[in-house]
Amino acid sequence: MTVPHSASHVFERLESEVRSYCRGWPTVFDRAHGSHMYGEDHRPYLDFFSGAGTLNYGHNNPVLKRALLDYIERDGVTHALDMSTAAKRTFLETFQETVLEPRELPYKVMFPGPAGTNAVEAALKLARKVKGREAVVFFTNAFHGMSLGSLAVTGNAFKRAGAGIPLVHATPMPYDERPDGGQPAFRWFDRLLAGEGSGLDAPAAVIVETVQGEGGLNVARAEWLRDLAELCRRRDMLLIVDDIQMGCGRTGAFFSFEESGIVPDIVTLSKSVSGYGLPMALTLFRPELDIWQPGEHNGTFRGFNPAFVTATAALEEYWRDGRLEKQTLARGEQLEQALRAVAAGRTDTAPDVRGRGLAWGMEFADPSRATAVCARAFELGLLLETSGPQDEVVKLFPPLTIDDEELEEGLALFGRAVRETEQPPRSGPR
Repeated sequence: MTVPHSASHVFERLESEVRSYCRGWPTVFDRAHGSHMYGEDHRPYLDFFSGAGTLNYGHNNPVLKRALLDYIERDGVTHALDMSTAAKRTFLETFQETVLEPRELPYKVMFPGPAGTNAVEAALKLARKVKGREAVVFFTNAFHGMSLGSLAVTGNAFKRAGAGIPLVHATPMPYDERPDGGQPAFRWFDRLLAGEGSGLDAPAAVIVETVQGEGGLNVARAEWLRDLAELCRRRDMLLIVDDIQMGCGRTGAFFSFEESGIVPDIVTLSKSVSGYGLPMALTLFRPELDIWQPGEHNGTFRGFNPAFVTATAALEEYWRDGRLEKQTLARGEQLEQALRAVAAGRTDTAPDVRGRGLAWGMEFADPSRATAVCARAFELGLLLETSGPQDEVVKLFPPLTIDDEELEEGLALFGRAVRETEQPPRSGPR
């Protein structure tokens, strides 16, 4: 389906060429509810994108919407910078009771600004301030945001090039490299840290995603993460886990690092922390790292109180018990089995399937094939995006609240899109 000229020309005429998602989904969306978005023509689209992980609880979740409407109708505070408000107090207390205390996590909470990149910038700034060093280590195919500090620790060449200036004080290392000949996973990294002649400045911190969403759904093994945490402890580096896309239950547990048993020094959260798609980000860190001076890091929109309200409602509704985590893991197994069945039936180069919880991807040997699958899925009424350094991975991110029927429908549409974009084998010479 193509958007009629009369409906789309205003975007082409007035909006910057930088827009991207609308190019893959050429329609004008008007409404959204649960696991669906609806075009102006009332056509439904099953959403396996979820706002790039921002809508873990679906569109216009009724519990969160009711809390938000009640707050607005009583003239609750909307904008307050970092002033103390009742909405912020309730969120902090609920976050402590439902998330931090049950996991014995000691973190202080910082509101760095409205977006994930604000949380990353604050984490990097704090790590450098605490350690008195400039260097930070990141990993291949990482994505941490589009502001300059976050771009410096991002691996994607296209996004890095957009900075327009050198991105410095950051060093890449291989993501979850496999041990070679029985050697420890971080043997080379450790040698660089130990060697007087290695040329590697002593890092203040290491930043890592446990699952690389934008990087292609690459999943770090639990033992690799534990080895990384031990290396950071031994070499006096802070460990930062970027949980912006994979946190808030996307992999099952509230934090994606819980499975590995590590306790990072700093954690960044955003996307689904507000639960409703409202801008909100958190930087969490050990209390002893809280050496900020008042106002040393700030931002106009770091205290968006409607987001505190919906975030509190999401925690109360979904994280007082373990039901959502169990449901996510069960549906994740269902999703994985369906993807592997699709992959097993291929007559072309077999795709690779990988993921955790309700974050899964299917990689194609030909990157154009992944784009074609997403385009065909859109025509069939399913929203999917690509990821990976060459957009070679089709990414499946349904809402955590999706029901079984919707999940099965989306997987069927995905399988159909894969089949219908398969190129027939070429006949050989006669």
